[in-house]
Amino acid sequence: MALVKGGVLVDDDWTAVDDETALPDGPVILSLKRWLDLRDTLVGRNGALGVYLAADETPDVLAPDLSRLALICLEFPKFTDGRAYSHARKLRERHGFTGELRATGNVLRDQFQFMHRCGFDAYDVDASSDPSAWLRAVAEISVAYQAAGDRRATIQDQRSV
Repeated sequence: MALVKGGVLVDDDWTAVDDETALPDGPVILSLKRWLDLRDTLVGRNGALGVYLAADETPDVLAPDLSRLALICLEFPKFTDGRAYSHARKLRERHGFTGELRATGNVLRDQFQFMHRCGFDAYDVDASSDPSAWLRAVAEISVAYQAAGDRRATIQDQRSV
């Protein structure tokens, strides 16, 4: 997988760790189950923490812990499953999450702007896809008509200036 963040390809410093593996040094991404089971001991860990949410797991359970998390990965198991869009908006708009929101799984270039508008700011993309196409997608739509999770100025905001 390649990581697109801030409109550019970047190296991924995070390590996804399954529920049985010892935690390595550095930033780690844990399953929701592992986070919930070990959160009190993990808080004292020296290293950034992230949680992976499967599409059928609600982000509401993380609300009390969001200040402890630097990253949340939201799964798109297939392109027709839009639950992660709702989860992203909920995390940004209702719960005020300010860390990295990463789209993972079946992340498609033609859905990039929708993901961004919902609050995603990082995207695990298929390494075989054309990275330049993803980078061009950043600039394809420059006008927003409605307020959304990305907090971009709307056309109405721009007219008022």
